[in-house]
Amino acid sequence: MNMVTFKNGGLMLQAKFSIEEMQIDFLSKYKSFGFKDKSSMLRTALDLLKKEIEREDLKRSADLYSELYSSDDEIKELTESALEEWPK
Repeated sequence: MNMVTFKNGGLMLQAKFSIEEMQIDFLSKYKSFGFKDKSSMLRTALDLLKKEIEREDLKRSADLYSELYSSDDEIKELTESALEEWPK
């Protein structure tokens, strides 16, 4: 198990968790990826994963709204009437 440091609003917290040997090997190459240490590499990876998950959630939500809009004539009419009243 490795100890990893996380940043939370300026406060660095430590978390203990298990990772696979392949992941340890990857983390050990942190310098070749331009990171100062394993922790900064892991924080960046987690930030990227968080952004990707949020982007997927947003796309899923937009797809659901699009599906709802295209299948509901009342919503289309409501939207079009609101657009007609929108300032030009």
